[in-house]
Amino acid sequence: MKKLKSFAAMLLAVVMTASLLAGCGPSIQVEPSTAPSAAPTQSGSETPSDAPEQGLSYAPGTKLRMATGYNNAKTGLFFDPETAGEGVTLADGNTYHTGELKPTWVEVQNQLNIVFEDQYQGNSASKEFDFWKERLGDVDMVSGTAIKLTENGEAGNMVNIAEYLDLMPNFKAYLEANPIVRLSITGNTDTGAIYFSPYFDGVDDIERMPLMRTDWVEKLLNGEGEFTATASGKTAAPVYQPYMPTSGKVEIDVVKADGSGVESVTKDYDTAGNIVAKMNEAGSMDGVTAVNMLRTYIDEAYNGYYGTNRADLFVGQNAAWDADELVALLRCVVANAQAINGTDTIQGLFTREDNNNQRRVDLFRFAGTLFGVRGLESRQDYLYVGADNQLHDARQEADTYEAMERMHAMVQEGLVSKAFVDGSEESSKTYLENDLGFMHYDYNQTQTILNATALQADQGEKYMAAMVPVARWYDGSNADGVYMRFTESWRSVKTDGWGISKAGVGSDTDKLNACLALIDFAYSEKGRILMSYGPDAFIKTDASGNYVTFSFNGEPMPEIADATREELWDKANGNYTNYARFYLGSTLSFLKSQAFEYQCTHEVGQQGAGYISTAIGLGTIKHPELGMASNPWYTIVPTVLPTTKVENDTVNGYTELTDRFNQQKDGDNMLLNIAVNGYTDAGMQDAASTADTVTNSWSGKQYLAIKQGAWEKDIAYFETLK
Repeated sequence: MKKLKSFAAMLLAVVMTASLLAGCGPSIQVEPSTAPSAAPTQSGSETPSDAPEQGLSYAPGTKLRMATGYNNAKTGLFFDPETAGEGVTLADGNTYHTGELKPTWVEVQNQLNIVFEDQYQGNSASKEFDFWKERLGDVDMVSGTAIKLTENGEAGNMVNIAEYLDLMPNFKAYLEANPIVRLSITGNTDTGAIYFSPYFDGVDDIERMPLMRTDWVEKLLNGEGEFTATASGKTAAPVYQPYMPTSGKVEIDVVKADGSGVESVTKDYDTAGNIVAKMNEAGSMDGVTAVNMLRTYIDEAYNGYYGTNRADLFVGQNAAWDADELVALLRCVVANAQAINGTDTIQGLFTREDNNNQRRVDLFRFAGTLFGVRGLESRQDYLYVGADNQLHDARQEADTYEAMERMHAMVQEGLVSKAFVDGSEESSKTYLENDLGFMHYDYNQTQTILNATALQADQGEKYMAAMVPVARWYDGSNADGVYMRFTESWRSVKTDGWGISKAGVGSDTDKLNACLALIDFAYSEKGRILMSYGPDAFIKTDASGNYVTFSFNGEPMPEIADATREELWDKANGNYTNYARFYLGSTLSFLKSQAFEYQCTHEVGQQGAGYISTAIGLGTIKHPELGMASNPWYTIVPTVLPTTKVENDTVNGYTELTDRFNQQKDGDNMLLNIAVNGYTDAGMQDAASTADTVTNSWSGKQYLAIKQGAWEKDIAYFETLK
């Protein structure tokens, strides 16, 4: 069984060796020939069906028609007009024009002696494949969702990459080292078929995390004596009810303040009471009173553990906060806008784009983390593996809707942004640069870069990741649940990738072998760096031409060049991911390391992420595993399950499940609707009746039976991989 990775590797997408850092070349050797030396045998068809008997060789300059990219015209292999303009000169000293290959793919051409032809239409993976599905003879590789590529593979339209794994040593070795990845891309467990190359936006590390204005927390909670303010507002009439206990004691393991180890802290409810219960009993109060009530609670509940640095309960390395304590803090923040930012308004919780459902769903994902609900961050619908090793669907469980009820209570108290509630066009950037927003749940680098562009560092303004909250999780180890910190937001195989068109490559073994060589190269030592960082010209090197490295959680990783750093600020406002995709052509598919991104994260963001990384490494934050865990509850659900076309068609026919729980930009999502408006659908007056409707009226039971059957296939197949 694959073990959990050590602290040194927690933020590392791919563990790489010192030889990698010396800049070694690809393992694939192009064998010049006028005819393929490794042709698959034919079996009565014009398309290859059996693996070649020799290595992957192809004619130099073999042309591949690529309908591949990430999600829009800017993120293809070739420069689009908007990005290139009249010509764009990059840090490598070259000028690139519309229609020309981006630097990463120029290097791939040079390394593999392949010529790329752009056929990408600039769509998302799903729409790109939909465009080409009736004309697959016109392309050799195509973007698509994992489900669509697999379904079309089973229909005979995509090359079964698994037939060629013995000729792809790098890709094969990676799958052998990561069995859950193999399960996530296996389309048919009877044959072991694989119809796409996976994409990882980082792998085996934390994805989303809570982020907050930590300077505001310090302003409200730290210091001797009582909090004072010349003016404050009032807390709303209380609606939210306690989630954590109101009596007794709860022991929580935390990282020591200096990060040197683990210690236990006690939440003493017998002494302090529950902060939400105490505030609710007092009713609406002025903001100053609320802050001092929270200060007293922290002193009493934790027996002076945090001293005068009470903010550390939320923002320190030794943080131990939970949902109730957060609600109390949000009440204090919203009611003290004048003391904090000199205005009458602060938005408590917000999302990256409050009018975009693709971003708004982060709020119910956060609810799962707050209230101990699994399945809300799953890459496979809303599924998770229970302690019984059975699949469970969060949409069919009352706990999910009870969590949305709690979010609705927070909405009713005005603790969630008004724009989220009414769907107005507001963004995290606007909230932060105008000192109007306190907290949301998102990717660390994407948001903490605002420390350098929107916040005033000279005034101590900080927006950074905070520790994952304590919640009660039913992992099967205790019938009453376990109070601990757990995150389901864990990086694994994404839901799209690149497939090889059978009709496109046809009987041309040069094309087939070149496609396979490309995939394998991406998993080689050189390829892993190239696909994340871009060519060597964008990486810092010493006088001998070796990479200059930095310690990334104990592992040496390349530094980006100074010119690259300057350029990404000039062209992408410090967002390396956008810079890499728009200008370099890296991070479009295959393996994306987080090491480069870490370098471009503001030091404040590095601090918060470092706290979380340390906690994960020391075991005080639990997470799913990319393997079959000894306790199945900790096993991550594969991104794709081996369902047949008939089963997929059946599942797609359960329209309520697909339409009412949509996570796309313009989709309708019932979980968000309940969080905003409460129960509004007929026959759904509470959590139990809503879960029952989904299970018994919306075909949830039948859906889960199909997925469970596929999961059992995966379990059996996993045994063959040991």
